[in-house]
Amino acid sequence: MSEEQEVVTVVKAPVYLKYNFTAGAAPARFLAQIKKGVLTGQRCPKCSAVYVPPRGSCGGCGVATEEEVVLSNKATVQSFTIVYIPIPNNPIEPPYIIANVVPDGANISFIHLMSECVNEDVHIGARVEAVWKPKEEWDFAMDNIRYYRPIDEPNVPVDQIGKLPVTGLEG
Repeated sequence: MSEEQEVVTVVKAPVYLKYNFTAGAAPARFLAQIKKGVLTGQRCPKCSAVYVPPRGSCGGCGVATEEEVVLSNKATVQSFTIVYIPIPNNPIEPPYIIANVVPDGANISFIHLMSECVNEDVHIGARVEAVWKPKEEWDFAMDNIRYYRPIDEPNVPVDQIGKLPVTGLEG
């Protein structure tokens, strides 16, 4: 190598991944209901587990799920984390909470943002409710639910999370 050639030690090559998502029948029905402001799941005909968002089949039994179940806007915190590290291009400033919430009437949790709370006061078993965007902003997207916030209801014992009955569509 001659003195005029520079040794390359770093190459910057950004990678951009674009995904096209096509919802199957169960997620498409779920997203159509979310656009109407209704949270739904599907019940397994064999074990009665209610999945949200619906997957079209039961992961435990391997059978198709067809029965639609309207779920409550209320839920229970199953687990959570306080995020302290900023995520590039995320408009939410840390610290904030991401929680696995189990809607009343469902057996399976999903991940969502929590707000209107003191982060250090959030705990497993805490009762929360969905805060929806204004109706005119609703689309076929889970972020129609802006976040979950704590409500003044007794905690759910850890061994009972995911076993609450459907309580309706109360706000």
